[in-house]
Amino acid sequence: MSSQTGLDQQVAPLTTAVLAALEQVRDPELDEPITALGFVAACSTSALGDAVVRLRLPTYFCAPNFAYLMVADAHDAVSAVPGVSHTAIILDDHFASETINEGVAAGTGFVGTFDGLAESELDQLRVDFLRKAVLAATDRVCRPLLVPGGTVEHLAEWTLADAPPSAERERLRSRRTELGLPGDDNSPLVIDPFTGMGVERAQLSLHLRKARLTRVSAEANRELCGGLLRERYPALHVRPHAQPT
Repeated sequence: MSSQTGLDQQVAPLTTAVLAALEQVRDPELDEPITALGFVAACSTSALGDAVVRLRLPTYFCAPNFAYLMVADAHDAVSAVPGVSHTAIILDDHFASETINEGVAAGTGFVGTFDGLAESELDQLRVDFLRKAVLAATDRVCRPLLVPGGTVEHLAEWTLADAPPSAERERLRSRRTELGLPGDDNSPLVIDPFTGMGVERAQLSLHLRKARLTRVSAEANRELCGGLLRERYPALHVRPHAQPT
């Protein structure tokens, strides 16, 4: 076995682990992994534990707060991977790329990164989008349970365990848990994303309509972003590449 081959085999598992960590990083508005959305342009690692990830977004003027969140979350996720000693997350082709890249690398936070322009950190923005994610996931879980021409009020009595097992049910559980809302099997299937209380029968139809609109809006935005990204980067795919040093 050559020394080069040995290094390749040493680095490849680390690159795989870094990509797996990036699968946990989501676009805050679309509630989808940045890997699935095509936002990860490249990922490389070295035998010394250096990890370099390049990100790209659908447009040059994507909202800087969204962009910052994804770069910061990617940095935290990759840095937590065992074997990674140094992390570099590089956002390319964005009007605030240099500012965001430097701010995340320095750990100055959103306010420190956009000094004089940002008034607060992005914790509330995360919460707002998580609430929307709960609504959208509620629609995905509940819509197959509705009988055409029937009523929805019976769902007020359902728990999470009553819904058929599915990836969407677990997504709903996960987003609720992230918000600190009830996510155990015995918790109500349909809850208010602000209070965590079960939605009353009289309010259920209105709540589910709002959930459906939230889901449709999120999915439309995903299609729009996907189309813009494909136009901007025609050769759209993730390109992991190990570079031993």
